Amino acid sequence: MLEAFQNAIKVADIRKKLLYTLGLLLVFRVGAYIPVPGVNTAEIAKHLGGNNIFGLLDMFAGGALSRFTIFALGVNPYITSSIIMQLLTVVIPSLEELAKEGADGHKIIAKYTRWGTLVLGLFQAFGITMTIRQYVTDDLLPYNWTLAMILLTLTAGTCFLMWLGEKISEQGIGNGISLIIFTGIVARLPWSVSNTLKSVGEGGVSIWNVALFFVISIATIAAVILVQEAQRKIPVHYAKRVVGRRVMGGQSTHIPLRLNSAGVIPVIFASSVLAFPQTLAMFIPALQKYEHLFGMRSVLYNVIYVIMIIFFTYFYTAVTFNPVEVANNIKKYGGFIPGIRPGRPTAEYLEKVLTRITLVGAFFLAGIAIMPYLISGLTRITSIYWGGTSLLIVVGVALDTMKQLETSLVMRNYEGFIK
Repeated sequence: MLEAFQNAIKVADIRKKLLYTLGLLLVFRVGAYIPVPGVNTAEIAKHLGGNNIFGLLDMFAGGALSRFTIFALGVNPYITSSIIMQLLTVVIPSLEELAKEGADGHKIIAKYTRWGTLVLGLFQAFGITMTIRQYVTDDLLPYNWTLAMILLTLTAGTCFLMWLGEKISEQGIGNGISLIIFTGIVARLPWSVSNTLKSVGEGGVSIWNVALFFVISIATIAAVILVQEAQRKIPVHYAKRVVGRRVMGGQSTHIPLRLNSAGVIPVIFASSVLAFPQTLAMFIPALQKYEHLFGMRSVLYNVIYVIMIIFFTYFYTAVTFNPVEVANNIKKYGGFIPGIRPGRPTAEYLEKVLTRITLVGAFFLAGIAIMPYLISGLTRITSIYWGGTSLLIVVGVALDTMKQLETSLVMRNYEGFIK
């Protein structure tokens, strides 16, 4: 692995992309410490510190929300906008046609997603501003002007993060938005470790509980990697064809159907959607009496969480893999699956196999996501933000980024990271 990393550094093109990615992520981390002017950040952290959803959103923002910095909203508005656009793409025929038009159609959909991010960013910024309005000072500007400045600063911050993510995806290594979330979670790891060690020193948690939590974390990482890399290989044979004087085809290959084709996207989607009711309850007093129903430790929250993860796993898999299109392409080039007739029977067979293996992947994602809430009672460690959801995101993003580096190395005849 070290040799592969050295090879990556030696290639000028890959080195440039790596430095570009690290530079933009550094900008994100610097911005996560620039406070929004006109507010008492210490009182805000004290007021919202006991809110579970606040802790989850703060994890995605890399601690920027607890410090109430310019990146306090993180990329949550962009994620929510992406969810809405993907749902609308399935429902609205004109958007579905745009999605099939290739790069040009995707550019138009991306523009709609950006506008959606702006609207949702304004909405979420308004909600947070109304929640912390009692901690706003009028030292710089009159009170109402200060509220407007906070609203615009938070919205501009999330739009800037969206731009950073897109630039990383275009000119760097990996998916930009996922890497921003990854960086935010990893940046919180020292804080979680420090709190855990402090609780051990104060007698709240025994050293054996910490050791058990560590073992479970390592086992979870191994299980996530195993499931993320697991594939069902569907064999495909191509018959020989005579084209002019050349004989073409006659080879065997396979279609790799991943056990979890959706990656960590369902977990991120489900977390973002479930954050919406608690965000509303923060600034609508009438909803606060129902806030306990959507607490992250409540049974209702976890049941809905599991259902939404399973739904988004199937939904995202259906969006990214079309069995009918794959079957038509196999038939077009003279291929067939042994024992299955080409055309519609092939599409039905692929859909049947995909449905079964996706169910296993969906239940695995759901189990890992809610596992921290189950083991926190066993280990008495309440720092659950470095738990199932965060581990899924960190390991999934790390694997995807390593695969992109792997592809870049293999294209240049270097031995990659994954053997």
